[in-house]
Amino acid sequence: MRYQPKMRRRRECKTDYQARSCLLKQDKDKYNTPKYRFVVRISNKNVTCQVVSSKIIGDEVHCVAYASELPRYGLDVGLTNWAACYCVGLLCARRMLKKLGLDETYKGVEVADGEFFETEEDEERSPFKCLLDVGLKRTTTGATVYAALKGAADGGLYVPHRESGKQFPGYSVDNDNGPKYNAARCLHYIMGGHVKEYMEKLEEEKPDEYNSRFSRYIAKGIKPDDLEDLYRKVHAAIRANPDMDTTARAARESKYSKASVSKYVGQRKKTRAERRDHVLNKILAIRRKAAAQA
Repeated sequence: MRYQPKMRRRRECKTDYQARSCLLKQDKDKYNTPKYRFVVRISNKNVTCQVVSSKIIGDEVHCVAYASELPRYGLDVGLTNWAACYCVGLLCARRMLKKLGLDETYKGVEVADGEFFETEEDEERSPFKCLLDVGLKRTTTGATVYAALKGAADGGLYVPHRESGKQFPGYSVDNDNGPKYNAARCLHYIMGGHVKEYMEKLEEEKPDEYNSRFSRYIAKGIKPDDLEDLYRKVHAAIRANPDMDTTARAARESKYSKASVSKYVGQRKKTRAERRDHVLNKILAIRRKAAAQA
């Protein structure tokens, strides 16, 4: 039997096609109705949240938000931690709803409280529904992809998730009382409380390591007690203006535009006559040099 190689992105360990097929399958009686996905991807230096639908020719991105946009809202440091992922999810949700004209109808949780929240249907227009797509990320309790989910849900998107709160920090299982969810603990993470605890611990026990690990916080004058107020201001700023910065977008598009001329210009291939003349000129130059020395 002939060996059947796996698909390229499966060989590269970039796509889980079993999970992707489950997210893309649509009922036949819905015809060509798009099935939207809330895609979360987290790298070492950035967080990306997208609202994506699939077509035969490929995926179509309807809205995107990056952690690299957060400095515009007042958050300059810690752009990949739990609290920052929440902010990016909130930004993507508010941006998508504003694009659809649903931002006034579905406001979500205006002041974060950590409680379970799922958007309920309005009488006039249905909420915008999308399914969480985490890629190859491990979906353990308290994972950062769930921070983006929490931000999107609080922002007004309808992203189905279980009511038990098993995804978020604060979920625990007691042998006597069974599973329980502590919303205050989740709010603690949303407001960067875990970062505050670590900063205070290092500052007290290892000052040198504190100065090294949190040098950017120190340069910005951010102290452990300032984090909660900082994140609340960022949430308010995102809700006030979730639009993408058009100047930054234009600069990024011009940078990667195919019409832009590269400063690295390759040499044109020489014709046969030019190559023959080049060799002949080198031979004549060598002969003249030899004649001059004689």
